[in-house]
Amino acid sequence: MHMTQLHMVPFGAEHLAGALALSRQAGWPHRLADWETALAMSTGVVVLDNEQVVGTTLTTRFGGCATINMVIVAEAMRGRGLGRRLMEAGLDGARGVPCRLVATQEGLPLYEKVGFRQVGDILQCQGICGAVEAPMDVEWMQSGDLPEIAALDNVAFGADRSKLISYIKDIGRFAVIRRDGHVVGFSATRSFGRGEVIGPVVAKNAEDARKLILFQIAARNDKFLRIDTPKDLGLSQWLAECGLVHVGGATAMQRGGETNPSPHVTTFALANQAFG
Repeated sequence: MHMTQLHMVPFGAEHLAGALALSRQAGWPHRLADWETALAMSTGVVVLDNEQVVGTTLTTRFGGCATINMVIVAEAMRGRGLGRRLMEAGLDGARGVPCRLVATQEGLPLYEKVGFRQVGDILQCQGICGAVEAPMDVEWMQSGDLPEIAALDNVAFGADRSKLISYIKDIGRFAVIRRDGHVVGFSATRSFGRGEVIGPVVAKNAEDARKLILFQIAARNDKFLRIDTPKDLGLSQWLAECGLVHVGGATAMQRGGETNPSPHVTTFALANQAFG
């Protein structure tokens, strides 16, 4: 007879294979490398049932805020309060700073119970784009551009993500718009899931955002691409015309703090976590 013995322990590299199996069971597209990226930037816990991973959560701190990521409970273990325990562990990892997450419809009731409020809608768009012409005023980043990229991201996101920006530089590629010798907008692309993901994208207006996205599409017109964008930016119809069709969505949520009032256009290539 199988006896359930649940233990919550710190998330370590030895748990990555089990976490990957759990995300596949949930229908998420993550590869082992995507989990490795998430863990490299985060701390977290796993729930073990006789050494099998049956629950995960990660917390990623960015200066004065944090994101709660990769909250998954095995189907057979749902209804036992594990989701609540995982969220409480994730919030403990945030050490009292405001927290953000992107929630599926199924997770909304739990997140609201622990104090998160809805702050927006996220649209997931994906597909394989045809050949397009790259905008002339967008270029690949130069070696000295990283500080300006990180500063723009700080303003748009509302917290210092320079460590994440540096990490993305090492595993992906940044494109920039440069005016008067300074970077005024950027986009990033990196491998993820079935292909590549575009994001983050930060620009001062929607026209620049479209150029930055189009430049990344032009460089990868034969690859499967995904981008997650706030619904209120109104980019989904244009993305569909490019070949990135709206296939689903989620809800942006926040606990504590104020919603960042940045005038910059920001698109987040983040699914239910900071590394989706």
